[in-house]
Amino acid sequence: MIAYAARRAGLGAIQVAAVAALAFALVELLPGDAAVALAGDRPDPAVIERIRERMSLDEPAPARLADWIGGLATGDLGTSLVSGRPVSAIIADALQPTLILAGVTLVLLLPMSIGLGVAAARRRGRWPDRLITTTSVGLYAVPEFALAVLLVSVFAIGLDWLPPTAVGAGSLLDEPLVLVLPVLVLLARPICSIARLVRAGMIEALDAEYTAHARRAGVPERTVVWAHALPNALAPAAAQIARTADWLLGGVIVVESVFVVPGLGTALVDAVNARDLPVVQGIAVVFGVTTVLVNLAADLVAFRLAPRLEVAS
Repeated sequence: MIAYAARRAGLGAIQVAAVAALAFALVELLPGDAAVALAGDRPDPAVIERIRERMSLDEPAPARLADWIGGLATGDLGTSLVSGRPVSAIIADALQPTLILAGVTLVLLLPMSIGLGVAAARRRGRWPDRLITTTSVGLYAVPEFALAVLLVSVFAIGLDWLPPTAVGAGSLLDEPLVLVLPVLVLLARPICSIARLVRAGMIEALDAEYTAHARRAGVPERTVVWAHALPNALAPAAAQIARTADWLLGGVIVVESVFVVPGLGTALVDAVNARDLPVVQGIAVVFGVTTVLVNLAADLVAFRLAPRLEVAS
């Protein structure tokens, strides 16, 4: 287990470095001149030149990349060109709403998707299985923005039960009702995909020889399902759960935009529109680091649930 974790951590460090270099390169390829965009309409050439010096745009790209990587190593993500604030502070402010949405969604997602998958597998071919499977397929096909607009139209505008946006809510934790509609939208597709994976894994596990042996030994069916079959069924679903967590932590731009949630996705869009390159690069690195860490955690959980995976690694 320790050797496997060390190998994956080493690979993760290489991936983070590659993401940092890629983020810098992609921002460099953005069309237009950042100095001209920041100088405003009809700028003075002298103003443009001063901005270019402040952004170090007059230096070669390799030198700027080396300086930026050096700053990352010390935790310095740079300073916003628009607001003058540290990029780390901007990311910290935007990260809180995204973490709240992601955390609440994951807390609800895991028990609900696992429970639905187990229920469908234990009643395969019968009406509960068909209902869960059909509903999952249909719900997964609905685009997020369409579901968000539908929920706002019905529950916020039509019935006036819930607030339509997070505007004026202050902290999302202070007004929990603000979370209901965006969390429902965020739950819709992941719960379908994870439930289907758990169902498939549970069917295979319940038909396996080790569960049959447990039944012959007199082990209660409840124990066979939850203690023997479920851990092995969850191992294949761990990767999808990791992708879902990464998707949530990265900031779901559509959901944050519809419900006016000032999270990471919204901050990234605003920074791109304003040509605030340090903020764009900083958020890109945060996305890369969270992706690596979440997938590392998923691999370790999957290995823990099914240690035979180490042979394949």
